[in-house]
Amino acid sequence: MTEWQFLSSALSVAAPTAATDGVTETGWPLFFSSFWPLLSGAITGTIPLALISFVIGLLIALVVAIMRLSRNRFVSSIARIYISVIRGTPLLVQLFVIFYGLPSMGLTIDPWPSAIIAFSLNVGGYAAEVIRAAILSVHQGQWEAAYTIGMSRARALRRVILPQAARVSVPPLSNTFISLVKDTSLASLILVTEMFRQAQKIASFTSEFMLLYLEAALIYWLICLVLSSGQSLLEKRLDRYVAH
Repeated sequence: MTEWQFLSSALSVAAPTAATDGVTETGWPLFFSSFWPLLSGAITGTIPLALISFVIGLLIALVVAIMRLSRNRFVSSIARIYISVIRGTPLLVQLFVIFYGLPSMGLTIDPWPSAIIAFSLNVGGYAAEVIRAAILSVHQGQWEAAYTIGMSRARALRRVILPQAARVSVPPLSNTFISLVKDTSLASLILVTEMFRQAQKIASFTSEFMLLYLEAALIYWLICLVLSSGQSLLEKRLDRYVAH
């Protein structure tokens, strides 16, 4: 992609578009008439993008965490470098490298897959350390007990250690997911149609930028309140099975 094409793509965010669901009002009428288009963008774009990326990211994180705990220095070093790169670079840069950078190497990826790849890799880097810490928090006696009854290291990890580590990792992983939901707004910069992209379209058509962006912020906040409530309920449920 040439520099001119990049600038054209970036500036197209602010260009008027017909895809504004017929919203033409201003003020409070605009607030109410635009609420459903924005909420629809959250339901069909923001939430699915966050869920898919989080699930893939957790799978990556689990593999990387196990690699990080490996006694093999080479394997452990690869995991350490991956985590360092992900945690040491901005998510926006990672997103732009995948969507705008890879085409210069002959690999063009559509907006949605680009966003999923970037968000999944980012979640993987942060969640890997959460999972590693959760595994290390399980008492060494649990490993020894598993070995005593003839379990291999892999089976002990799968059947004994990970279920206990999962309970410990719920709060930080829940926070990671909530942060991811908010971070999906960055996908609008690579033309993914999610809630914030919808707000940009309507705002560019009506010139009510403050109103639309505050409305988008309100919806993000409501979604995060629901997720936070779900997190609290899940923690209380899991706490029943933890010995005190």
